[in-house]
This record gives sequence, C-alpha cells and structure tokens, in this order.
Amino acid sequence: MKLFYGQPSPFVRKVMITAHELGLIDRLEIVDGGGTPVAPNQDLAKVNPIRKIPTLVTDDGSVLYDSGVICEYLDSLHGRDKIFPAAGPARFEALRLHALADGLMDTAVQLRYEMTLRPEQYRWDEWIDGQMSRIESTLAGIEASVGTFGDSLTIGTISCGCALGYLDFRYSERDWRPAFPNSGDWYADFSQRDSMLATQPRL
Repeated sequence: MKLFYGQPSPFVRKVMITAHELGLIDRLEIVDGGGTPVAPNQDLAKVNPIRKIPTLVTDDGSVLYDSGVICEYLDSLHGRDKIFPAAGPARFEALRLHALADGLMDTAVQLRYEMTLRPEQYRWDEWIDGQMSRIESTLAGIEASVGTFGDSLTIGTISCGCALGYLDFRYSERDWRPAFPNSGDWYADFSQRDSMLATQPRL
C-alpha cells in the first residue's frame, strides 16, 4: 500500500499511529505528498481530486481518503482488537470523539495557514480570534469526556492524542494544560505509547 504523507500533518499522524498500533506499518510505502493550498503536490493531485493528505493507494489500486476512511480500512485488515467498535454506544462514542478531535485539528491547521502563509497585511484578526475561541471550546469538549477514556484505544482516543500533540507542536506558546488539567494528565500517559513516540511531528 502507498501512503501519501506529510510529516507535520496531524491527520497523517492519525493514520501512522493506527498502522503502528495494528501491526501494519511495514505494509505502507511512504510517499511524499507534501504541498500547500497554493502549491499542491502534483503527484498527489493525479490520484486524489481533493489534493489533500493523507491519501492511501491500496494494493488493488483503489484510492482512499480522508484519514478516517483510511484508518477504518486499515482496521479491516488485521485480527487484533478493533479501534472502530463494531456497533452500539461504544461505536458512536468513538466516532463522536473522532469528529471532535478532527474539528480541533482542522481548525488548528487552517489557523496555521492563515498565520504563516497569508501575507501579513491580508490577515483577518477577528477570524484568527474566532478560530482560537473554537480551539478552546473544542478542548473543553475533550476535557468533559476525558474522564471516560481510561486506557482505551479507539479512533476517538487516537484522534484526541493527535489533536493535543498538534497543539504542542504548532502552538507551544499557548499551553492548554492549565485550563484543561484532566486532558493534560491523560495525554501525559497516552503520549508515551510506542506509536505516539514513533510519529512525533518535527520541523
């Protein structure tokens, strides 16, 4: 399988953590899919009309995106405990957390583009403040749920780990832990998983 990849992306990291946890990492051929909204990767554009990473080309040539779809596909390829619960309340709670964390990551990535790619004279301060407020409210949503996480490994907890890790990576000057201490305690443990350590973002 071929994975179009960009190392700093929290969505790519979600797929990589899933592959590590499910014992599938050695089946992935990693291909540089890096680009920007104004300069997309042309090899990626040939297989994914959205032109976003991660994108997975399966062994039979099928192309899958986005990160949640790829993770669920990987979850179908192994005999271990599933990270997508099969049915019932556990499944919908995992999917809810997945959506919550994806919302945080999407906001944080878009905000990063605004603050680094857009020329300074065109930046919209009110929009930036609104996105920061959305990040705060999403962190509050994680904080309200984190007491139920325990040591569970689902697409929801993996996504929350990726979201918090991305904030540390791109917004280290804004420490979220004092306002959300339970999330900080959970993340301190979760971030030490082998899969998390192996996929730490770097510049």
